[in-house]
Amino acid sequence: MYINPYLFILPRSPGQIVWNYKDHTQHELDLNYASRLTQLINNPDLFDTHNIIDTQLLNAGILTVSKIDNPHWGWDELSKIYHIGTQNIPCEYTPQNVHEWSRQYLAHCTEVLATSAPAKNRPRCEAAHRIELPDPGDLRDDSLINALRQRKTCRSYTGVAMTLNDVSTLLYLTLGYLRERDTDDDSIAEELGARRSSPSGGGLNACEGFLLVQNVDDIPPGIYAYHPDEHAISRVNPLPKSVLGQLLGGQHFINNLPLGLFITARFDRLWWKYGHSRAYRMAFVEAGHLSQTFQLVATALGLNTWLTGAFADEQVETHLKLEGSAEQPLFFVGCGKSDGQAMCQEMRDLLCEVQA
Repeated sequence: MYINPYLFILPRSPGQIVWNYKDHTQHELDLNYASRLTQLINNPDLFDTHNIIDTQLLNAGILTVSKIDNPHWGWDELSKIYHIGTQNIPCEYTPQNVHEWSRQYLAHCTEVLATSAPAKNRPRCEAAHRIELPDPGDLRDDSLINALRQRKTCRSYTGVAMTLNDVSTLLYLTLGYLRERDTDDDSIAEELGARRSSPSGGGLNACEGFLLVQNVDDIPPGIYAYHPDEHAISRVNPLPKSVLGQLLGGQHFINNLPLGLFITARFDRLWWKYGHSRAYRMAFVEAGHLSQTFQLVATALGLNTWLTGAFADEQVETHLKLEGSAEQPLFFVGCGKSDGQAMCQEMRDLLCEVQA
């Protein structure tokens, strides 16, 4: 007898939950079942066909008659649980043609829209605390081709201030609800009507943005929430007392970056439409889309960019006032004037010293 290798045990007093993260099944065990499972984990040969608990554990797939191959995984168990646990969307019936898919998807959307949707926008801020951004500027017709060719990650910034107009253009084309697309498609439900320049899973626009302003004309330094429906920002907190690099995994070459954007995910929006944990992947996919859009727009504006997923989550949550909420930071991207170097001067000096 063998123990299923794809089990994850969660303590839930007065018992425990055994979750088979590969098959997406879970079982609640009381003290008797949990104690017996512990014995069998210690020694599977204790399995007794006359013990009803043993047979029920076998029937539940917690125990297996034959050994299940457990492929080598090069990272830790947590990443393996996440990857396998979000695979294979459960589907009772796979549509056989586009007509069946249309009916099935419409039924799903109708069921979702019958429930209360999470708030689409941030709470409206009082006019006194809101900074309305100017209209975004136009980019040259050939700017996309040039931006794709010129975009690069830079780690050496001059600290020169950015203009308010550039910030407005960046935010509108990255996270803004595009006014130009207000009449795009009259078949879209009102709750899902807002459109950005980047794709979003289910049209939910589950990602949001917080600006970290260090040196921007006409915007006092601080952390600001972006309101895409109003194309405005509101102050959330002052800048952290420690330098930016302390917050971003010790990457101090970025301390004088004039502008940064924390991309967050509103998990409650994803939970509302998609009940399966696979939707968690879509939050990161959407953050990636937005990050690339930000970088391309910044490059088209003549700025260089830098990005990272290395930051102190709990500290960032505190600075963004997101502690304990369903909105969480996923990624950081910033921009400013740079000398165009991929490495900071300190790293270049170190490389020269090592190679000497």
